[in-house]
Amino acid sequence: MMVCIFGLSFIGAGLSFVFIATDPALNAVRAATMDEIVAATDRLLAETATPELLANKIEGRLTERPRNWIALDALTELAIDRALDLPPDLALRVSAAREEDFSLLSQAASCAICTYDAGQCSLSQVFICQAPVALTPVGDVLGVSRAGAAYARGEAIDQVDLALSVVGLGATAAVLVSGGSSGAIKAGASTLKVARQMGRLSPDLVDMAYTAAKTGVSWDRLGDVRSLADLSATLRPQALGPLTQTIIDLDRVRTATDTTTALHLLPLVGSASDARKLATLAEALGPKVVARAEILGKVRILRTTVRLTALGWSVMLSLAGLALSLVGLASAMGKSLALRHLSRAA
Repeated sequence: MMVCIFGLSFIGAGLSFVFIATDPALNAVRAATMDEIVAATDRLLAETATPELLANKIEGRLTERPRNWIALDALTELAIDRALDLPPDLALRVSAAREEDFSLLSQAASCAICTYDAGQCSLSQVFICQAPVALTPVGDVLGVSRAGAAYARGEAIDQVDLALSVVGLGATAAVLVSGGSSGAIKAGASTLKVARQMGRLSPDLVDMAYTAAKTGVSWDRLGDVRSLADLSATLRPQALGPLTQTIIDLDRVRTATDTTTALHLLPLVGSASDARKLATLAEALGPKVVARAEILGKVRILRTTVRLTALGWSVMLSLAGLALSLVGLASAMGKSLALRHLSRAA
């Protein structure tokens, strides 16, 4: 009898969970407020940011080439803000590395290399040395032209570069503006192109761009593109929508911080949902988001952007009750079997 009652209870609970999951009006989670995000990240930092961990993070960043001064500066500022004592020799090595990287000779040499190959750029320099092409429609025109010529010759096409180029030019032509300004879309697409050349796009974000290129462009018309009007005729804005919305959210990160910080944070983005959460974090924390992301990692820091609703807590308590019921049932069945065995033995 107990098994039958438990079975019916289990089925009922399962149906309730399915109903909650499929009804858009019932949400188990909600977006956290700005104050809640700040409080949650502060609490996690207090638990996690030990002097030893901070020193290890800085040590790791110092060994990189080129060095990531966005992260290094954020980590050293965090140590100062939280009065965490770092080894004296580590502070000296950070200072020496700064002098080495920012000397006039080093800057000139590295910028020349960066202009030629964005993959060799440091975050501090990339938009200075690549700006003449990367942040203007010239780079997008070149991207579409290269793809059109390769398609006409039957050669392989860099579809990620093409997708970002057509989104940038489409925004310029006011073809793809939806939920964000054309300037935001153009800036975001340019940032992603540079990030891709630097190897800072996650595999999932690269896949999103591939999908956009495959489904959002009329390939048979690509070779005839000579103007923005021609480009408009090749685009399917709806298919480019997911990539465009992600770019809009990433531009929110740039607006809340700055362009190089947004570029640094891009590896955290693996989906449109990640981009939206990261934008919310940047708007709540500003530049402090960098150090918090370094210490807490992607999973924990993105999790601070959501909170359980009353319904969510109810579901969690129901699951806990269900687990306890399972334990009780197993205990009762075990006791019954033991008593039967003892009875037979007697």
